[in-house]
Amino acid sequence: MAGILYLVATPIGNLEDITLRAIKILENVDVIAAEDTRHTLKLLNHLEITKPLISYHRHNEEVKSEQIIQKLKSGENVALVSDAGTPVISDPGEEIVKIAIQENIKIIPIPGACALINALIASGLDTKEFAFYGFLSTNKKLKKQKLEEIKKERKTSIIYEAPHKLLETLKNIEEIFENRKIVIARELTKIHEEFINGTATEILEKYTSPKGEHIILIEGNKNEENINNIFNSMTIEEHYKYYEKDGLSKNEIIKKIAKDREVTKNEIYKCFIKDKK
Repeated sequence: MAGILYLVATPIGNLEDITLRAIKILENVDVIAAEDTRHTLKLLNHLEITKPLISYHRHNEEVKSEQIIQKLKSGENVALVSDAGTPVISDPGEEIVKIAIQENIKIIPIPGACALINALIASGLDTKEFAFYGFLSTNKKLKKQKLEEIKKERKTSIIYEAPHKLLETLKNIEEIFENRKIVIARELTKIHEEFINGTATEILEKYTSPKGEHIILIEGNKNEENINNIFNSMTIEEHYKYYEKDGLSKNEIIKKIAKDREVTKNEIYKCFIKDKK
């Protein structure tokens, strides 16, 4: 009988944020796959847990996935953890989850700390809907293109950013978003945790030496007139792709497009039929 793959959330800073269930799983699995074994070892030592560790990170994900799958097939239970927070979210793990599903291996998520959720609930921005973009591209052109896309987003947008790139990203946001409200969540759950509110310009004036882990939250586009202008400047295909990334069905997307353009659904359907001819 195959083992179970546990996706175990670990603390994002304060070690007391580990859940009782996570501790129990880490104590009972046969092996722990960790993004950085040295980092995970500190947590395990704190919890007085001794387990075999497998290094599992971006650069060895393909090779180690097969190794871990073989262990699972042989009946061993494996816990997958990242350096901090919930694994697979902007961290390694997506590949092994896909393979495990293909191999009919049971996957159990063990909930816990998640940096983007904690940043969102304390930001004061709209929490009803939000869009998560993870880390932006290191390519400056692609990065600006993505920010231009995010500018159109009506939901609260959440971005992860490294401290040495934060000021450059804030300058890009200042240029593209102008006076849009943003929040910087820094060092969540740690001693120097703080939330910095304001426009990009205001934050750049008082925040010149970024240190630690940062999350950028950007207020959604509330300018209805501007949003309508953006939609009207799109082709039907571009408008369709705008909603497609949210996982909506074709009928749901067509309904939204019709509403945005103030036309009937039949008119949008006709456009799709015409494009296919």
